Amino acid sequence: MWRLASELLGKSGRAMIEALIGGERNPGRLADLAKGVLRRKTDDLQLACDGRFTASHGQMCRLHLDAYDHLTGQIAALDELVAAATAPFAALIARLVTIPGIGQRTAEVIVAETDGDMARFASSARLAAWAGLAPGDNQSAGKRKKAAARQGNKHLRAVMTEAAWATARTRSRPGARFRRLAHRFGKGNEKKAAVTIAHTLICIAWAVLTRGQDYAEAGEGYYDQRDRRNHEHLVRHHQQALGRLGYQVTLIPPGDGSPPPRKDIPPAPRRGQAA
Repeated sequence: MWRLASELLGKSGRAMIEALIGGERNPGRLADLAKGVLRRKTDDLQLACDGRFTASHGQMCRLHLDAYDHLTGQIAALDELVAAATAPFAALIARLVTIPGIGQRTAEVIVAETDGDMARFASSARLAAWAGLAPGDNQSAGKRKKAAARQGNKHLRAVMTEAAWATARTRSRPGARFRRLAHRFGKGNEKKAAVTIAHTLICIAWAVLTRGQDYAEAGEGYYDQRDRRNHEHLVRHHQQALGRLGYQVTLIPPGDGSPPPRKDIPPAPRRGQAA
């Protein structure tokens, strides 16, 4: 049945399981307990409910359902306690959830671990280092070598890394950067991209809370536009530099063809050959 229903313990699934525990074995009656869109699959449900289900199976299902209900109740009670404890920070949490990848629970952890007071951290880099999301410092003889990230607050590091993974599925600037880094690092090194984006997100969180402003999304096309601007700036820079030297420069876009090389200019000498 779990292949037909998207949620096994939804209203339909729960009703069928309770009926099985109560002794109902008729596939037609069990399938008729379906609700909503699942009623369109009545024939398939009858086939799924036609099987061997003993009293022992019913006893085990009862134990599992009772355990599930108990844990669900405990989670609901904890959610109420967390909501009461974070109520004074509701404005800060609402501001943090404007950042891509950061949901209600992640925002609550950020506030819980930092008290929502960014004055404790002189810069976003200090907060990133405290969270264990800053690169380590390993220098020897004036050369910087590869080093693991610093040890920091494990709770904050964990939720920020999880938030980084969530950005990979968003059409946002952090999401675009995650995908670019994952492509650059290569297949199998996505974790490096996740840690890098987690560092970016914690820095954004610092800026958002410090400035008291919601996150302003630049869009997933930010880096493409930046690369285009950098390319155009580089072209203008070299054109102006050649112009200052007295050259007249004619720009020919790629793919439009270029003038053939002049025949009166001898080819460049090969290595080891006299000019």
